[in-house]
Amino acid sequence: MFKHILIPTDGSKLSTEAAGAGVKLAQALGARVTVVFAAPPATPIIYRAALPAGYATPQAHEAMIQKTARKHLGAVQKAARAAGVACEALSVTSDFPADAILNTAKKRRCDLVFMASHARKGLRGLLLGSQTQKVLANGKLPVLVYRKG
Repeated sequence: MFKHILIPTDGSKLSTEAAGAGVKLAQALGARVTVVFAAPPATPIIYRAALPAGYATPQAHEAMIQKTARKHLGAVQKAARAAGVACEALSVTSDFPADAILNTAKKRRCDLVFMASHARKGLRGLLLGSQTQKVLANGKLPVLVYRKG
């Protein structure tokens, strides 16, 4: 059925759990996975939970982004290795994560996106928006949404 699954991760607990479930699905289907971490370009301002939290040189900020990407991508790669699933890991730079997810899916010829939904509501949902909703609305390939609770 599906042969190449794209699994976006932001490193959150839910996203990591979803990635594990995506790897299990790939294992059951005999599919391969591409895992993607999308981060905005490095700037002097460092953000935590979408709020300005400090300053760093763009070079130092870029190093922090790459370290974070390696950590989150590595966790999914480890799960894929343990499951015997072929896995490619990518870190991409984009101010628009949903666009980065869709572009990666197209470039890598994925036939399914498997991603988490945080189901954010209220002010947090308004400020952060739903990347999952944007992928669903703007994409042309199947999306399997992992959601808890």
